[in-house]
Amino acid sequence: MQPPRLDPLPPGLVSLDDHQRHAAQLLDADRLAFFAGAAADGLTDAANRQAWSALQLAPRVLQHMQDSHTRTRLLGRTLDWPLLLAPVAHQRLAHPDGEIGTAFAAQASQTGMVLSTLSNTPVEQVAAILQHEPALAPPLWFQLYLQPDCAATLALLRRAEAAGCQALVLTVDAPVQGIRDAERRHPLQLPPEIHPAHLPPSVHQPGPGLCQGLAASAPGWDDVRWLLEQTTLPLLLKGITHPDDARQAQALGVAGLIVSNHGGRTLDSMPASATLLPRVRQAVGNDYPVLVDGGIRRGTDLFKALALGADAALLGRPQVFGLANAGARGVAHVLRLLRDEFEAAMLLCGCARIAQIDASRLFINR
Repeated sequence: MQPPRLDPLPPGLVSLDDHQRHAAQLLDADRLAFFAGAAADGLTDAANRQAWSALQLAPRVLQHMQDSHTRTRLLGRTLDWPLLLAPVAHQRLAHPDGEIGTAFAAQASQTGMVLSTLSNTPVEQVAAILQHEPALAPPLWFQLYLQPDCAATLALLRRAEAAGCQALVLTVDAPVQGIRDAERRHPLQLPPEIHPAHLPPSVHQPGPGLCQGLAASAPGWDDVRWLLEQTTLPLLLKGITHPDDARQAQALGVAGLIVSNHGGRTLDSMPASATLLPRVRQAVGNDYPVLVDGGIRRGTDLFKALALGADAALLGRPQVFGLANAGARGVAHVLRLLRDEFEAAMLLCGCARIAQIDASRLFINR
């Protein structure tokens, strides 16, 4: 496997927001709209950030901090820290290395990665990078969009299994694409050299109208049952926001949930992830795997997510901005910044272990 380009890191980047501002100067308007755009008026996108910021921390002092670490267990594996890179499509639009650069950064940073069905790099290549040192390999999960043809879905599943992915993530909250104003102003045209590595060149052409077209192949609960019968890999559902859906997934035998409003990219006017998370956690109990994404930009945000009941969080857009700025080095820098902030938040709040992070570390004015 050819190593990624070693692009220089631009000076002055000390936060994830710095990375976004710098990347916005590099990316063409259509590519920036694709990665950064939100649905409609961007209300949910903004709410995701605001909700994490509004939560206040309640630190404890004079706590024992010997042998502190960030390791945690999830789906039977030990994570070096409770963060995974969320699935993001077409990363070669941000940098020529695309998911190869992201995978090298994930491996170097000991950070789990969820690879998109719409990746420009085959899952086999990404797995080879992450598993280069098996004893230190972070987890690799495969994100699945249900295909109109069951055989095509099954083929994707089998490729993920054969490549050594440890879990499947079925996205359930995007039967159709959200109405994104930025992308309508700057429509994206994929150049010939950038295409999905896991899908055939032919594109499913829906009938007239959203309800008569794409929605006809939208996943249902029967499809979830079918997927559970086809694989022994843990299956997580990404896009669960309602307690009733959470309970139904748990009853079916789904291995875990990802509380997500798709980063505010599909349905605008939804509540923030931080608002949705406690309701889902309460619905499934304390011992069931629940993750969250949407608006994580600071280590304190990750700390707050765990305090609200998440077992781990996913990071979406910032990885692509880091990739645009400096390839693999940029993604690794984004992860280093976030991890340093998270470890500082842990210690300053009096938590030496992940298990000590709970709701008591949040200030709630009753």
